[in-house]
Amino acid sequence: MLLEKSFFARPAYEVAPDLLGCTLVRRIDGFEYRGIIVETEAYDATDPACHGYRRKTERNRAIFGSPCTAYVYLIYGIYHCVNIVTDREDFCSAVLIRAIECDRIPSWHNPKEKAHRAGAGPGKLCRLLKIDRQLDGATLHPDFNLWLEARSPNFGEEICQTTRIGITQGSDIPWRWYLSDRTSVSRKPRQ
Repeated sequence: MLLEKSFFARPAYEVAPDLLGCTLVRRIDGFEYRGIIVETEAYDATDPACHGYRRKTERNRAIFGSPCTAYVYLIYGIYHCVNIVTDREDFCSAVLIRAIECDRIPSWHNPKEKAHRAGAGPGKLCRLLKIDRQLDGATLHPDFNLWLEARSPNFGEEICQTTRIGITQGSDIPWRWYLSDRTSVSRKPRQ
């Protein structure tokens, strides 16, 4: 079942844990690749780590868009990251999809890498599903070859909440969630 716009018309910190167990779907050349979302992070206008914290620019314009659209950006000049815009238009708020677990691995995936780690990180999952800036601002819908489907009604996996990783500002905000038993989570806290 396709997740509708109303699902995303809430604060990012509410949407982020609710996306765990949902499916990110990407259609490429007529084939559909599905990944269970196993890790997310929330960002919004009150957060110094959010790309729209200071102001709206041409680069970050999509994060101020309508809920249920994609915000795709480039980090380190080589890796794309995909976020799902949430809350309301003209208010920067989004959920970063940090990791997915795929049902089948595309042929272009590096065979030396373990299949369960193919989408274990925001850059890796974008490379795996060929998500780039061309999808920035796109509505999440089958018409645009990228969409989200609801989790199973039987979903009951344990969800862990921690602080976000890979950032310097706002690193103390506990807006990261992951499915505790999945091996495709990008990084689990040290015990």
